[in-house]
Amino acid sequence: MVIGGAALNLLGVISRLTKDCDILFPETPQDIAKASQSFAREVREKGGALVDEWLNNGPASIQTQFRPGWKNRLQTAFDGQAIRLRSLGREDFLCAKLFALCDRGIDLLDCIALAPSRAALDRIVQWLEQQDASPRRPAHVRVTIANLAKRLGYAFP
Repeated sequence: MVIGGAALNLLGVISRLTKDCDILFPETPQDIAKASQSFAREVREKGGALVDEWLNNGPASIQTQFRPGWKNRLQTAFDGQAIRLRSLGREDFLCAKLFALCDRGIDLLDCIALAPSRAALDRIVQWLEQQDASPRRPAHVRVTIANLAKRLGYAFP
């Protein structure tokens, strides 16, 4: 299961370079990890800039933060002869990207590209507010989502 910029590229939501391919699960088998590192070396020998860990399980720990039932809402991102990649459903992907936007101030362009509706933002905002115990979290989430909504052309709340 792939997430992040690579998944958004595969889904046709964005078309930009990304430095890696984040695999949520399963854990990348050792032989595939070694093959991906070998591939990265070949790319660098030809003048490219691919890092050894371009294929990684870095975000695996975030699975516990997704909304209940997210595995039932997966969508196919790529279906080839040797591999099938799945990704989060659109609204779950939006949750992940909005979480990153509220938490670290990143992924604004990806959030805009996902083009959430006003109704989707309304459904997600309460979940976002509960992802941190800080008493300032709800106000921060609402300001962040209001700024995104304004960029999308509508008011929030």
